[in-house]
Amino acid sequence: MMTVHEVSRLSGVTIRALQYYDRIGLLHPTAVTEAGYRLYDNAALLMLQQILLFRELEFPLGDIKNILYDSNFDRDRALEQQIRLLKLKRERLDRIIDLAQRQRDKGGETMDFSAFDSERIERYAKEAKAQWGETKEYREFEQKKLTKEQQQTAGEGLIALFKDFAAAKDGAPDAPQARAAVQSLQSHISANFYHCTDDVLEGLGKLYGAGGEFTANIDAYAGEGTAAFAAKAIAAYCAQKK
Repeated sequence: MMTVHEVSRLSGVTIRALQYYDRIGLLHPTAVTEAGYRLYDNAALLMLQQILLFRELEFPLGDIKNILYDSNFDRDRALEQQIRLLKLKRERLDRIIDLAQRQRDKGGETMDFSAFDSERIERYAKEAKAQWGETKEYREFEQKKLTKEQQQTAGEGLIALFKDFAAAKDGAPDAPQARAAVQSLQSHISANFYHCTDDVLEGLGKLYGAGGEFTANIDAYAGEGTAAFAAKAIAAYCAQKK
């Protein structure tokens, strides 16, 4: 058995992230000592490796949880597909590196954008996801069949809503202004992506405040501390409705 500190040093995953994985039911420790120390066995470490492989492929934590705990999940098949996806990403990166080197050698006169094409990766990832299992929210989003332009517009509209949280963060998370920001966010997601239930919204709030990419992107756009405030406002909103 390994302690959470040992697992963190071995894997490079922060202790805070491991604790968060435990809270959201993604990766529980094998045992907890009477003193409250988390312990992990080899099976838990293998599960962590699977999580990190999916994260490398930019899967959201919620999707990873649904995939790994699906009764139809085939670990060996998933590994083969993950290897294929990672190779496709490596091939794309090699093409981009080659383009950069040619631009350097030719004085930046190489006009070639094919290296940035990610269609093969996206197509294969979509096929793989269909076999790994999908959330009903993901299936609903797929059925909308939005164009890339529509997806971009919806995404830009979503991130813009965090300006409302930034404007409200000097007040309490359960204040009317914060509550209105949460309602706007929930309505936008339901209208443009998938039906955003209170349970789904609560899960999104936890992701926003978890300190990862969501937190960084929100704070970069709307100001430091906005993501954490949004997480608290969403938690307060959902608690009031229970």
